Amino acid sequence: MKVGDVATLSLILLLGMFFLLAIGMPLGFASAFLAVAVIVMKFGPEVSFGRFGSGPMSILAQAVYRQMTNYVLISVPLFIFMASLLERSGIARDMYNSLNMWLSRTRGGIAIVTSIMAVIMAAMSGIIGGEVVLLGLIALPQMLRLGYNQNLAIGTICASGSLGTMIPPSIVLIFYGLVTETSIKALFTASFLPGFMLASFFIIYIVVRTNLNPSLAPLPEEDPDAPKGKQKFLMFVGFLSRFGLWILGALILRNLFFTAMGQNTVAEGVDPIALGMVSDLPWLFGALVLAGVLMFLIGKERVNTGWDMGKGLIAPVVVIGVVLGSIYMGITGITEAAGMGVVAVFTIGLIRREMTFEIVWDSLMRTLKSTGTIIWVTIGAASLAAAYTLAGGPTYVANMIVAAELPTMGIILVMMVIFLIMGMFMDWVGIVLLIMPVFLPIVLKLPVEEIGVFGELNPRHVAIWFGVVFCMNMQVSFLSPPFGPAAFYLKSVAPPHISLTAIFRGFLPFIVLQLLALSVLLIWPNIISIFL
Repeated sequence: MKVGDVATLSLILLLGMFFLLAIGMPLGFASAFLAVAVIVMKFGPEVSFGRFGSGPMSILAQAVYRQMTNYVLISVPLFIFMASLLERSGIARDMYNSLNMWLSRTRGGIAIVTSIMAVIMAAMSGIIGGEVVLLGLIALPQMLRLGYNQNLAIGTICASGSLGTMIPPSIVLIFYGLVTETSIKALFTASFLPGFMLASFFIIYIVVRTNLNPSLAPLPEEDPDAPKGKQKFLMFVGFLSRFGLWILGALILRNLFFTAMGQNTVAEGVDPIALGMVSDLPWLFGALVLAGVLMFLIGKERVNTGWDMGKGLIAPVVVIGVVLGSIYMGITGITEAAGMGVVAVFTIGLIRREMTFEIVWDSLMRTLKSTGTIIWVTIGAASLAAAYTLAGGPTYVANMIVAAELPTMGIILVMMVIFLIMGMFMDWVGIVLLIMPVFLPIVLKLPVEEIGVFGELNPRHVAIWFGVVFCMNMQVSFLSPPFGPAAFYLKSVAPPHISLTAIFRGFLPFIVLQLLALSVLLIWPNIISIFL
């Protein structure tokens, strides 16, 4: 049966997708099946299958081959492997304990610690599922034991655990960059501020709500031997000074190496090495002297106590420095940085004597399963996107949107609603592969001066902005019923008395905060350009 009308074909495709997902067919297989169905309905079986290796079907194979042979795709299993090693090691637990020591006497402190820990973990690996599970294992029992409100505890863990979507190195941004051929490094840079803005919304909400209603977050019993007030602050400054001394020493040695090798000379058209130029040395030595003076003024005993309280933060900061530092200092690309992150986590695990054969094997198996799922979804979605493009679908959708004669922001808001609705039912991999080739060309043709309300977006940054906006949408999708994956991740490790309904109920205030952050990106689009 041939279907010449693209509108009819689009309707069949949409209904077919919902039907196949409703009967439980995995998204990757559903997309691949519909890709073949679209080709057959558009060109007929005799054209589709008439000549092996040529014709419409070969275009699907080429689309899949392009996705599977992209070098940056190797970073995905590496980041998943790194997250699995982190989850099984004691690095995250020690980080939680250190943060808890500093904020234990703050109202809502454990919830704030959970959010900060989620930000740090997101900056280490960018994997969402592992973060929610790990926070559910570490933070949820602690908050429930101390009498925290169940909805507040659930919402904090799942909303904060989903920050890996926005904060680099985000796998969602990596896939968006692959599909749209946008600079992944630029996407990472642009998403920093929106990601930390969203995290700050969560923390501000926790602070305000728990202070307005202290019964939501009772303070733990006070330890008479624990440092308080000014003493704790001085110990924290001492910890930062001692840690800063090591970091600054490493940066000075790096700078001297570049100077000795002649690699930091000023050249036209070449970006200067971050903190690696000769002109940076006076500032680095000045900061080193300042850190030493602070340590002397604070006193050896306070510095040592502060170091013992905060040393759980050292390993995470080292991993973040290896991954993001190697990218932004121009040492490696995204894929190589992921590999260096794996080596860093593995080495730290060996030093701490936590890296056993069982942990590595289990992490490899988890990586294989997660990567396999992503790859099958990628194959199916790439096939369907190629088939729909071949059938004229993107042109039809673009013409339909243009024919509606909506203002620029009206068109963008329609796209946002479509993203939010699809995020309730589909995995983000399928959405970015199926929808982005249709929507992004439309956005790029819109008058850039009409995008947003405050400030004007640079035309070169439109694709980057749209990618960050898409990721913010996917933040919402991780919490959106009926298929919000964060709920199912938490349910797998939550106590039996916490139902899925209760988990989704705890999400509601945090979904509002996510929509508020999305509104900021739409109203003030050039917020993404501040660090570009």
